[in-house]
Order: sequence, then C-alpha cells, then structure tokens
Amino acid sequence: MAKWVRMSPRKARLVTEHIRGRSVPEARTVLAFTPRAAAREIEKVLRSAVANAEANHNLRGDELVVSSAFVDEGPVIKRFRARARGRGVRIQKPTCHITVTLVAPERAPEPAPKAEEPEPKAAANKPAAKKPAAKRKAPAKKKEAKA
Repeated sequence: MAKWVRMSPRKARLVTEHIRGRSVPEARTVLAFTPRAAAREIEKVLRSAVANAEANHNLRGDELVVSSAFVDEGPVIKRFRARARGRGVRIQKPTCHITVTLVAPERAPEPAPKAEEPEPKAAANKPAAKKPAAKRKAPAKKKEAKA
C-alpha cells in the first residue's frame, strides 16, 4: 500500500484495471510496457507486496496472483495561483492511496478418473418413450339459421 501518492486517483485507476486478476510476472510485464506515469508507482507497490509475501509468509513471488488492486482518493492539497487584475485561482493537487493484494493460487487436488459404469441391460433394450399425441380440437357445432 502506498499512501499520499501525488497523482490523480482517476488516472491511477486506469492502470490498476490492467493488472487485476493477473499473475505477478504478467502484471510486472504489463506495467513495464504501460506508458502512463501511474504504472511506475503501481509497480513499486507491487514489488513491495511481493517482498512482504516472500519475507512474512514464505511464499514464492512468481506464483502469486493479484487478487485486488484499487486506488482510493486521498486528501486534496489546495493552492492559489495569482491571476490578472489581482485575482487568485484555486489549484487542486489530488493525492491517492494505492493498494495491491496478492494471493497464492489454490491448487485443488486432481480428481481420480472415473471408471465407466456399464448401463443396465433393461434400460438399454427399452424402446424410446413415445411423445404424447397432440390433442385435436373438436369441430365447432354449426348454428342453424332460422328462416
């Protein structure tokens, strides 16, 4: 997690969408070839998360997957810039908090191959069920005209 990064959260979110759900080596490659400035900051956070996982939880960094990567808004630094005729204009300098969460992929044990069960003979010799016949409408009775 990196806090108070001097960058717009909207711009940083565009980059985090690219690495969410990817493996760590793949995410590093994506960030290395992303031309946005936010990619450098997010890469630092990713490197830190991998180092923490290896040091604190004895996991291998290349086997980890980015489970979540998100950017929250931080405080906005407000400044004023002098303008014409004695006026001042507010300048807003946004900050953001970047969070990257890694998980080890769960390796489920492979199920044993199932042996094919033979079909019971009674079911094999039975003819296919017949479809019910469509019901016919009874002919409408003709009304006799009175003359």
